Amino acid sequence: MQAIEPFPWRAGGPPRTTAANPQQQLDQIPNLADYEAMREIVTAWPSVIRRPSLRAPYGTLGMFLSDHDAQGPKEAFLLGTEFAHLHPLPDGSLHMVLPPEVHHAAIQRGWGVPHPMAGLPTISPQTILIFAPRDATERAVVVSLIRSAEAYARGHDYGVPGIARV
Repeated sequence: MQAIEPFPWRAGGPPRTTAANPQQQLDQIPNLADYEAMREIVTAWPSVIRRPSLRAPYGTLGMFLSDHDAQGPKEAFLLGTEFAHLHPLPDGSLHMVLPPEVHHAAIQRGWGVPHPMAGLPTISPQTILIFAPRDATERAVVVSLIRSAEAYARGHDYGVPGIARV
């Protein structure tokens, strides 16, 4: 059994989200500068392929692994080798697939909500909507979650700072 040390709680209550596809964040939208900072991080992410998402509205920036690098379980992917994507404004949230322990901790600590179709055929049960980061502190947590999603998709250890695998 793996014990989890909690990473920080997200400040404030959760934003409203749609209850069906396409799942989107409806309020607590980041300002343009904070959104652009997150988009710049995703755009500059090393060792991944960035292109339009296979499973999201127009303008969504997907993060993919090469077929060679995609060594994680099939549940580690959104579609194909896509493991995460960033929605454009006026949303700014992200979808990603997190390993079960991290998925649970992210929900528990207020960083996201499960996808409404998670667990249905072709939708990983660990698919989660991560709320748009509103400042640099929240961006750092979201970056840690993306790292965890990428490591899970690569078949590597997927530790997140603040979540200890024991």
